[in-house]
Amino acid sequence: MNIIAEVKNLSFAYTEVKMTLKDVSFSLEEGKYYCLLGHNGSGKSTLAKCLMGLQSDFEGEINLFGLPLDGKHLYAIRSRIGIVFQNPDNQFVGSTVADDIAFGLENKRVPREKMQEIIENYAKETGMSEYLDREPSMLSGGQKQRVAIAGVLAMGPDLIIFDEATSMLDPKGKKEIIDLVHRLKQENPSLTILSITHDIEGAARADEVLIMNKGELLLKGTPEEVFSHHEELKAIRLSAPFFYELRDELRLQGMKIPEDIKDLDALEDYLCR
Repeated sequence: MNIIAEVKNLSFAYTEVKMTLKDVSFSLEEGKYYCLLGHNGSGKSTLAKCLMGLQSDFEGEINLFGLPLDGKHLYAIRSRIGIVFQNPDNQFVGSTVADDIAFGLENKRVPREKMQEIIENYAKETGMSEYLDREPSMLSGGQKQRVAIAGVLAMGPDLIIFDEATSMLDPKGKKEIIDLVHRLKQENPSLTILSITHDIEGAARADEVLIMNKGELLLKGTPEEVFSHHEELKAIRLSAPFFYELRDELRLQGMKIPEDIKDLDALEDYLCR
C-alpha cells in the first residue's frame, strides 16, 4: 500500500467566527479512484484548495508524495498533480485543441519531435483525435472537458483532481466523462484520481467515497459501506445513488442480485439475460 496523500487534523477558517474545515484526517492510496461528496458549504471546495496549495494558512498537516505541503516543496508537489476544473473554458490557452494540449509540454520544454507524439496519443485516449485543428470554443461541453483532461494527462501526473468537472454538463456529457475517467484508470493502474463533486451518481463507481458535512469528514469507505448509512445520509439530505436504491428494492422483492454487480450498466445487463 503506497500512500501518496495524507491529511492529518486539517482545520481552516476564512474568518475567526466560523471554521470551514474541522479536524479532517484521511489518506489516499496510489492507484485508487476517490469521490469526495458534499453539499454546497460542506467544506469540500476549501479542502480541494488546501490540497492544491491554494490555501496555505491551514492548521494540521498535508503531505503529498512523501513531502510536506509548504512553500519549500510546493513546486515539486504541483509538478505531479493535474487539475480539471468546473469550467474548461478557464483552462484553455491555445487557439486549437492541439495547441492547448501542447501548452504544458512547452512549459516543460519537451522537444518538439516528442511533443507531437504525446499530443496525438492523449488526443486519441480522450477521443479527440479528429478535433486537433478545431478551436476549443467551438466544441461541446463534454468535448471541452475531454480536451482539458488530455492536456492534464499529457503532463504525466501521479494524481488528478477533478474539481466539479461534470457539474456544467448534461447527463450524456456527465456519463461520457465518468466513463472516460474509468477507462483511463484501467489503462493507468498507478494513477490516483480524486473527484470532488456533488453528483452522487458518479460516486457509485469509485473505489472509495468520502462524505463531507459542515466542514467535517462524516463518512469514508467503499461505496457499499458508505451508502449503507441510510440514516446519516438522510440527515444531511443525501441519498444513495439510484443503482443502490434499485438493487436494494429488487432484493426486497425477492430477486437475487449477485454481489459482483456494482453499477447500473452491469445491473441492466444482468436483468436482460
